[in-house]
Amino acid sequence: MDILKPRRLKTVFVFLIVSSSLFAQLTNFEFLKSGASDGGKIINAYLAPWVNAFGAGLSGGWYNTAKPHKFGGFDITSSISVGIVPTSAETFDISKLGLTTLNGTGTSSTVAGPDVTGQTLSSKTTVLGNPVASFKLPNGTAWRYIPAPALQLGIGLPLGTELKVRYLPNINIDKGSVSLWGVGIVHSIMQYIPGHKLSPFDVSIFGGYTKLEANLKLNMQPDGSVPLATGYTWPTNAFADQKIKLTVSAYNVSAIASVNLKVITFYAGLGYNKTMTEIKITGNYPMPSADPVAAPTGIRYNSTSLLKGSDIKVPDFKNDPSLRANIGFRLKLAILTIHVDYTRAMYNVVTTGLGFSFR
Repeated sequence: MDILKPRRLKTVFVFLIVSSSLFAQLTNFEFLKSGASDGGKIINAYLAPWVNAFGAGLSGGWYNTAKPHKFGGFDITSSISVGIVPTSAETFDISKLGLTTLNGTGTSSTVAGPDVTGQTLSSKTTVLGNPVASFKLPNGTAWRYIPAPALQLGIGLPLGTELKVRYLPNINIDKGSVSLWGVGIVHSIMQYIPGHKLSPFDVSIFGGYTKLEANLKLNMQPDGSVPLATGYTWPTNAFADQKIKLTVSAYNVSAIASVNLKVITFYAGLGYNKTMTEIKITGNYPMPSADPVAAPTGIRYNSTSLLKGSDIKVPDFKNDPSLRANIGFRLKLAILTIHVDYTRAMYNVVTTGLGFSFR
């Protein structure tokens, strides 16, 4: 199949890499200087829009008709679903984060927000009149469109049912790796209606699950202006394994309907979407320590200055099930299919795809 040739696969891989690279560019994690608890809260608030948009995109592209394949029929389809961050998610209110070790007020850009300097936060703990740590929150990227690619196989089963499988193997990228898999089921409701074979209409129920895992490298090095304690040196390769592990799970349950004409099919779906994202941090991170005898600032690095990533607890990103409605069309030219659809939800999604279908 042409779609399985390396060039086609590379196209899907490129979009996965684009998505992952968007996250991978976020190497400014200076706010981890605040410690394990507040650092995790800031990560959650800052990354939430991209994470949610990506999860919404992963739920897209599953279907382009409500008519399951006949037994033994199949299709191979590649698609790109772009989750769109709403403008309401471009900033977050620092006072609502429940920070315990940091001082700071006002609003700051999320990752999708304006590309302007973030608010300055400082530690509540001071030594010699100086906060132990002080830093600016990251700028936004002014980018609200997050692509989520998929390569999937649909296989017709008995009893008006179709199995859909998504899979992309672990791919090494410049700043880490990424992999994806998913499974979905379409079951025809129309088959239970007498005379359905004479009608161009089809109605089915669909359920799908997609999971993506990405490991992205971070790079947070010691501040050269902060001295080391006398006699202390950093352990060998102390900061070599800094990574952020992103696991995104997306669920989609929908009723779908379509009008299947000779060349064009119009389809629509109504259902629920839910996403959940878990972030884990690994490696060690330099965190300044208070030391009153360290002139002139009272701050230096010592044996207590290695913050373990495993101690940083990032609250999970859990979206309650939200209503989703989509509408689209598919062109079928012999075995070639091209489809486009739009999904209205908390995070809207635009999907386009190309495939080869054998009924």
